[in-house]
Amino acid sequence: MSTVPPLPAAAQDADSMRPHVEQRDEAGARWAIARGCWTAMAMSSRTTWNALEQNLKDFAPSGDRAWDLRPIDQLDHIGAQLLWNHWQHEWPARLEMASRHKAVLDQVALYTCRPPVEPGKTLGERLHDFAHTGTRLMFVARDFLRLIGQLTLDIGRLLRAPHRAPWRDFSGHLYHFGATALPITALVGILIGVVLAYLTSQQLRQYGGEAFIVNILGLSLIRELGPVLAAVLVAGRSGSAITAQIGVMRVNEELDAMRVMGIPHGFRLVMPRVVALAIAMPLISMWTSMASLFGGMIAADLTLDIGPVYFMTALPRAVPLTNLWLALGKSAVFGVLIALIACYFGMKVKPNTESLGRGTTSSVVASITMVILVDALFAVLFKGVGIRA
Repeated sequence: MSTVPPLPAAAQDADSMRPHVEQRDEAGARWAIARGCWTAMAMSSRTTWNALEQNLKDFAPSGDRAWDLRPIDQLDHIGAQLLWNHWQHEWPARLEMASRHKAVLDQVALYTCRPPVEPGKTLGERLHDFAHTGTRLMFVARDFLRLIGQLTLDIGRLLRAPHRAPWRDFSGHLYHFGATALPITALVGILIGVVLAYLTSQQLRQYGGEAFIVNILGLSLIRELGPVLAAVLVAGRSGSAITAQIGVMRVNEELDAMRVMGIPHGFRLVMPRVVALAIAMPLISMWTSMASLFGGMIAADLTLDIGPVYFMTALPRAVPLTNLWLALGKSAVFGVLIALIACYFGMKVKPNTESLGRGTTSSVVASITMVILVDALFAVLFKGVGIRA
């Protein structure tokens, strides 16, 4: 009959030195007997540490469980901390241990403290955290509001000290955004007026309402199509140019150089462009509406035999002057939004050509989208203004 050979002495010593806990029931009490070497050196192996954690899970702290630490060979602060944490920072109801172990456990229990309970965050703190760690839309809204606030401060600075304003930059932007945009806006406006008048005349002729073409063209072109068409052209032409200009300055590190020299970006770059486009946009809108009406008048004369004299005479009666003021005010808002969006995307360009192209595209798309949304908002808010029943 074969017998199992005994373990070598070295293996027996290693097994006895391994930290572990054993179960023993004695005199109606459940004892947890800790054995082995409870030191950082003995628990340095991941295998030993995982085995000890799994072993301790079988000895959850309870009121009727007694602990015996006398069989422990060595106990340092790491082992004592592990036991103290397992006891949930409370001494067991019954505990047996050697005096040298008690000294270590007393020191660990004295200097171990629970993590402080942080007070709940206020609503302002939660909003601040969400603005800095929220979605991309919150980041964009935060930075865009900051840009608007800086623009307000720069305009106040301009009013306090007009002699310090960059008037040369302002006049240059006014020329490039306004005067150089007149030919293309006039051409597109004339073509839109011709197309709209031609299509409308086909329908009015069927009902004998040829005279109402003045009302349709005047109200639609002056109140809606003129400002929106001009804003879309300016967003694609001047908005992209603003983003590209500021983006190139970012790529060439000119913005960093301005910051080093103490030249504020908002006062020298953003404010002149916003003010110039806010002034130029209503003028371009009125110019585009006039060109569209001229094209519509020519088409109405050719298709419906409505002469220019009758067209010009009936136009003031068909379209109240309030619509013109509404169109000019709406165009000024469009100009401010286009310039702010273009400057925002220009400031966000990273120092590489790929980011420059992506920022310019995003600027044009965002500007046109915002123009249409704001125009819809104006249409809802002023639906009863300038409309004759």
